[in-house]
Amino acid sequence: MATFRDLLAEAKSQIIEIDTADAEKRIEAGDVLVLDVREPDEFEQGALPNVLHIPRGHLEAQIEGRALDRDQEIVVYCAGGVRSAFAARTLQELGYTNVLSMAGGFGKWKDEGRAWKQPVTLTPDQRNRYQRHLLLPEVGIEGQAKLLGAKVLMLGAGGLGSPAALYLAAAGVGTIGIVDMDEVDASNLQRQILHNMDRIGERKVESARMTIAKLNPDVKVNTYDVRLTAENIMEIMTGYDVVVDGADNFPSRYLLNDASVKLGIPVVHGSIFRFEGMVSVFHPKEGPTYRDMVPEPPPAEFAPSCAEAGVLGVLPGIVGSIQALETIKVILGLGDPLIGRILTIDTTEMSFRVFKLRADPKNLVTYENRDRIEVRDLDGLCAPWLSH
Repeated sequence: MATFRDLLAEAKSQIIEIDTADAEKRIEAGDVLVLDVREPDEFEQGALPNVLHIPRGHLEAQIEGRALDRDQEIVVYCAGGVRSAFAARTLQELGYTNVLSMAGGFGKWKDEGRAWKQPVTLTPDQRNRYQRHLLLPEVGIEGQAKLLGAKVLMLGAGGLGSPAALYLAAAGVGTIGIVDMDEVDASNLQRQILHNMDRIGERKVESARMTIAKLNPDVKVNTYDVRLTAENIMEIMTGYDVVVDGADNFPSRYLLNDASVKLGIPVVHGSIFRFEGMVSVFHPKEGPTYRDMVPEPPPAEFAPSCAEAGVLGVLPGIVGSIQALETIKVILGLGDPLIGRILTIDTTEMSFRVFKLRADPKNLVTYENRDRIEVRDLDGLCAPWLSH
């Protein structure tokens, strides 16, 4: 009957072990996956930077969904080099071709004064609440921590702001600011799902705050029951990571554009009309902005509001949800956000189309010119204001 020592010796005879110095060189060279197979309580006390953490007991069940390239070099470590040896052997059996076990483990690494960090941790309640996020390799604990530390400003608590705010709050975005100076009306409830019958007559920002508080206690809500103007927009926007644009008029959109360009804050834009919608991400540091898409506002008769033209109630739910998704992608650096692209939706035929948006060489309101931008109320006149 084989003993533990026999099994360990057999595993080590079938794998490649490297010392901590060699492991450090390989990690610094890049293109290597570092895998920590210790238990969660060990991991929380310290770990190598930028590692994938899968406890040894969950390795077989989780590794194939989180390490897709079976030929990538993988350096496995544990506390002392025992569990990593068994883990390396298991990975070989699963078809991973370039697996190395770090002898001495994290204990030796740390004793030798090599770089390590205190990993981001979540409370048990947060682990339970966000467990579906944590299962995604593209999010995980560090991504969820980014969401919890993020600050998103919602321009409007109406048709677009309602679904966007709800999904961002549910996702654990730690701070949500809401700008709206209106009160809840019965006619809003067909599409503005932040509110309900009991809130009719109440201020929208307060109604939104109460709804989010009941949805997720992790989220702090800042309310701004004001009309957004040139006098307050810079102060309100400063400190936020992303702005979700749910404005329903052109002067507000141009005001927001100029302030966001000056501050370098990305805007996730959404707009709706009857059965159609549109979403884009205007990132001043990385791509075109609203003025590149609409250099001048159309005449008022060609830009009726939802109150004048009507809107199918579910449409802002679709568009606002996409805005929430694009916001999360920007926060996490995930996938390919709609920067330099416009997504259009026609719900009558359920078609989704994407168009490229390029910078307008005539547009002077750019991040490079940010020091010259003067943010002013436009009063319906949307020409750019730059100092000379």
